[in-house]
Amino acid sequence: MTTTTTPSAPALSPGSAESARRAELEQRAAALTIPSRLFIDGEHVDAASGRTFARVSPRNGQVIGHVAEGDAADIDRAVAAARRAFDSGIWSEQHPRERRRVLQRLARLVEEHAEELALLESIDMGKPFTDAIAVDIRVTVQALDFYAEAVDKHYDEVAPTAYDRLALVTREPIGVVGAVVPWNYPLMMAAWKVAPALAVGNTMVLKPAEQSPLTALRLAELAAEAGLPDGVLNVVPGFGPTAGQALGRHMDVDAVTFTGSGPVGRLFMAYAAESNIKPVSLELGGKSPHIVMPDAPDLDHVAAQVASGIFFNMGESCSAGSRLLVHRSIRDELVERVVAASRREVVGDPLDPRSTLGALVEEQHLERVLGFISGAASEGATTLVGGHQVLRETGGYYVEPTVLQVDPSMTVAREEVFGPVLSVLTFDTPDEAVALANGTDFGLAAAVWTTDLSTAHTMAKRVRAGTVWVNCYDDSDMTVPFGGYKQSGFGRDKSLHAMEKYTQLKTTWIKL
Repeated sequence: MTTTTTPSAPALSPGSAESARRAELEQRAAALTIPSRLFIDGEHVDAASGRTFARVSPRNGQVIGHVAEGDAADIDRAVAAARRAFDSGIWSEQHPRERRRVLQRLARLVEEHAEELALLESIDMGKPFTDAIAVDIRVTVQALDFYAEAVDKHYDEVAPTAYDRLALVTREPIGVVGAVVPWNYPLMMAAWKVAPALAVGNTMVLKPAEQSPLTALRLAELAAEAGLPDGVLNVVPGFGPTAGQALGRHMDVDAVTFTGSGPVGRLFMAYAAESNIKPVSLELGGKSPHIVMPDAPDLDHVAAQVASGIFFNMGESCSAGSRLLVHRSIRDELVERVVAASRREVVGDPLDPRSTLGALVEEQHLERVLGFISGAASEGATTLVGGHQVLRETGGYYVEPTVLQVDPSMTVAREEVFGPVLSVLTFDTPDEAVALANGTDFGLAAAVWTTDLSTAHTMAKRVRAGTVWVNCYDDSDMTVPFGGYKQSGFGRDKSLHAMEKYTQLKTTWIKL
């Protein structure tokens, strides 16, 4: 199979609907108020040091604003505010109906500001505006609504003890929660943590990734407008070695929830061990496989789902389907379709309504992804499509969809690229497919494609992953948990199960 290149979008026709919409979005983006100050105890404040850092938009490499650079002193201020709010009972002792009302009001405000939030997300981290508003904002609203409705439906227990004993098992909020969220889905990941933690009565300090702090700061403003008391939600942008480490080590933080890379996840476990042994929940990386059996249904549909599973959000998804494990008997037929689907992807400005792939988040990450591609070539991988940086003239950080034929031993087949790069591997037997699927350090997600019910169940049981999709990819709902096995972490976001990590159990034993 010959190497091909994914074409960039052709120039927009003057006067076209797409041209008009892009111009409109560019005007609205230029008019945005860029959130720039920390949000602590209900107020916008400067960093104690007075330092700021530039936010460079990956769409064109241009500075769009300067954000206050929080560090240990600011984390101290934020944690103190969160502790005062928690101990006062202003939120933790609120009637559940009141907590529900505030979270529902916040959901409505996010809906009302959907375009503003999607634009902030798009210019801040490079994802297409159309995806930001259709996925990120929509799921953020779903999370807020789901946990708002769950607030007064989370029951305690009476244990089945002897007749003359009464044992009550109650769930109490754990206290001050530190949340550190990644840059790939900044607002959505924040909502997955903020909504359940607040629903059960905690207070929070949220540290967004330095690459994408804007929507977290705006969320705090909207939360205050919704009626969240001062100090309940504090947002401190900053860098990992300073603000992140200070939050992880803080003696007055009762729990930390983190989504991000494995190396940083390990740091948070060490921070907890070296401080107050706070519980830590981690959602880390993935190297998720599609396992396509010889009886897979509708290869055109499979190919479209494989392409979507790796190229959506520029491949910057922890659950991205970055490995295609395909039975030898259908390998050529399916890979040709995947390559064709890859070439239909449109790499372009995130504000161009035709773009299906925007920009990678920053220049450093662009170089990392390109390094994986060049490294794969040096190890003997065959590039079937893509493999290049594109749109250099824009100043942005764009990589075309890339499909590589690889061997299991190659670095690109084992490590998380976090970019639009698909590795293709071939198997001959179900046992070999399972061995390949489980042959990485990760276990976040997987997919099995088959028309045989027994095969579907058997393979799903044998694959060690937190989510296994059958004949689909990345389908989900707020009612089901999300998280991984092995070095993909522990603890779950979404569903009622997520509330467990923000509470602690108390037994009250009464002798009658």
